[in-house]
Amino acid sequence: MKILVSGGGTGGHIYPAIALIRHLINQDESVECLYIGTENGLESDIVPKEGIPLKTVKISGFKRKVSIENVKTVFRFFNAVSKSKKYIKEFQPDVVIGTGGYVCGPVVYAAAKQNIPTIIHEQNSVPGLTNKFLAKYVTKVAISFPDAASFFPKEKVVMTGNPRASEVVKGDYSKNKNRLIELGLDPTKKTVLVVGGSRGAKPINDAIMSTHDQWKDKDYQCLYVTGDAHYEKVKEQFDLQENDVKNLVYVPYIHDMPAVLNEVDLIVARAGATTLAEITALGLPSILIPSPYVTNNHQEKNARSLEKESAAKVILEKESSPEKLMEEIDLILNNEQTWLSMKKGALRLGKPDASENLERLIYDAIKGGKK
Repeated sequence: MKILVSGGGTGGHIYPAIALIRHLINQDESVECLYIGTENGLESDIVPKEGIPLKTVKISGFKRKVSIENVKTVFRFFNAVSKSKKYIKEFQPDVVIGTGGYVCGPVVYAAAKQNIPTIIHEQNSVPGLTNKFLAKYVTKVAISFPDAASFFPKEKVVMTGNPRASEVVKGDYSKNKNRLIELGLDPTKKTVLVVGGSRGAKPINDAIMSTHDQWKDKDYQCLYVTGDAHYEKVKEQFDLQENDVKNLVYVPYIHDMPAVLNEVDLIVARAGATTLAEITALGLPSILIPSPYVTNNHQEKNARSLEKESAAKVILEKESSPEKLMEEIDLILNNEQTWLSMKKGALRLGKPDASENLERLIYDAIKGGKK
């Protein structure tokens, strides 16, 4: 089987694609993959490191205001469609999959127009412009949140989950047992992981720095991932504190996050689609502080999907404070029934078999051909 995958711009579009490719190759070594992205996107760095062949097209997104740039974007789109057709003709894929981002627009559109089975995967509860545009052309639409279904043609929608969930649940963590010990924490204590993404999130950092002295009296401990951009400032401020707090360990970044997620009891984080796929698959209770700076406010809508199932507590950034955060952590980790209820809610939403679901959808699309 030959599979062509396109998605880019952010890790939220790229990592699910890579997780799916890994799964398909693990199931069948004869599977051939080609990835189409952009030269300027994260995919240009991430995809080659995975040993996946990469081709590129030039494309940009539409501006919200009327501008000459939007005219240029239209021309770039059709040029990218033309180049995608060339790549498709050379590679001869059995199926084409788009995982979001501007780049998958011309690629998936070109494939659909050539009657090649096509699938788009939507990670968020509210889809982006590209997937909304592609929905009327593709064979099937795979979604990760039930709330996303209403944005697409009902007959095309299949709830699969996010392939990143499968990697977190089914990965081999035998080499990373007692990861908490390696990080300087006590594996017998309940642990809250606080993380704001690879670069960190200032409101979350500010809240944790303001609660430094409160951790010493807690029955649980905190692993605080500052993000590379904030680490030196956090270290500088903590070094000024009179007392070293053993219940609080801070690091700039964690490269093996799935291993750590398997060992903690609660996470405080943003509400990106990949993060939520991972924690729901594990049944990990969460306190979510959605970023208000994303398109369509989709992080808050993602977070509310978990809140509806009692899987998460949502604190809006404008309402966040150190006192509020510590209060919520206390309420969850000091009450076993609350924690168990949240764990069950997360598991109800989790899709640990997401990769398998997408694999079946792919083979069904190939078998059935174009809609």
